[in-house]
Amino acid sequence: MGVTAGLKLRQINDNVERILAIELMAAAQGIDFRRKQLGAHAHMGAGTAPAYALIRREVPFFEADTVLYPSMEAVRRLVASGALVRAVNAQVEDSLEPQ
Repeated sequence: MGVTAGLKLRQINDNVERILAIELMAAAQGIDFRRKQLGAHAHMGAGTAPAYALIRREVPFFEADTVLYPSMEAVRRLVASGALVRAVNAQVEDSLEPQ
């Protein structure tokens, strides 16, 4: 019973990583569309900026329909490795330090 639960948990974790990858890609795409509307003076929050930058290093802006699986997998690896959380935490911790 414990092994079955562990396998189910692994499957759930894999699914959550994929869902987060899709959501993060959509958010990055949305940021780009919104920036076009708001112009150069728009800025992102302390945590959003490093997440966006890290995602955009792996995944370009989509100008047209394309196969998304390679991009989804790249972002999923950022989530699974903890790189995304580390980048955001580093920036947020820096912004909270007294100046």
